[in-house]
Order: sequence, then structure tokens, then C-alpha cells
Amino acid sequence: MYEKDYILRMVEMFAQMIAGLLGLIKGGHLEQASQKLDHAYLDFLKKDAALFRKIPALELTESLLGEHNYTEDHLKILSELFFAEGELHFIRGNYTDSLNFFEKSLILFEFVELNSRTYSIDSGSKKSELREKIEHLKSLLH
Repeated sequence: MYEKDYILRMVEMFAQMIAGLLGLIKGGHLEQASQKLDHAYLDFLKKDAALFRKIPALELTESLLGEHNYTEDHLKILSELFFAEGELHFIRGNYTDSLNFFEKSLILFEFVELNSRTYSIDSGSKKSELREKIEHLKSLLH
């Protein structure tokens, strides 16, 4: 029972952190958002953000599950962090980087959804949002 309560508190804390991070980005507090994002990688995944940023999109799941022994829960967290990072780069006008992070987020999100035993009501809308952002960025870059 205690472990389940702890996990629920961690999930709630992470959701609040992501919401706060997106609020900072939308509010134009980009440096503060960037710092909080870097700390989130360390706090939740126990690795520096640079490790995750340098893994090519098509090698993400294999690398993280195989070489780094992460779980699907870690991949869910990383998907959300990549989403926030995509938003940050978009606001800064770094469309290529934004596209990269949104694509990585979608890859992880779809992988987790495909392999998960639980259903999420938000999954359809999240995938649609990511796909729309990716298509929009591709149109801006071409």
C-alpha cells in the first residue's frame, strides 16, 4: 500500500512539474524553464540531459531499454520531458531542434502505448497533438 501511495505521489509531482514547466515556457521565462528541465532529467531519470539528447531518435527505445536498463515508466517520463523540450525550442525559434524533440517524444509515447497493459484516455489526444506539431514544423522547415 505504501509503495502504491509513493508511486501515485511521484506521478502527481511529475505532472505538476511538467505543467509548471510548460507554464514557464508559455510565459516567456525560458531560461528558468531550461534550468528546471535540466534538473528534471536528473531528478526523475538520474542522468544528465545530454545523454538523452544525443541518442538518435531511431535508437531511443533499444538504447534506453537495453543499454541503460530503463523501464516503460522511465520512457513515459522521458517522452514528457522531450515534449517540454520541443516546446522550449519552438518558442526560441529553434524549429529543427523542436522537431527532433517532438519526434522523439512521439516515438517513445507510441512505444509505451503499444507495450503498456494499461489504457490512457489522454493517449489519442497526445498523439494527435504531437503529430500536428511535427507536421507544422516540417512545413516551416521546407
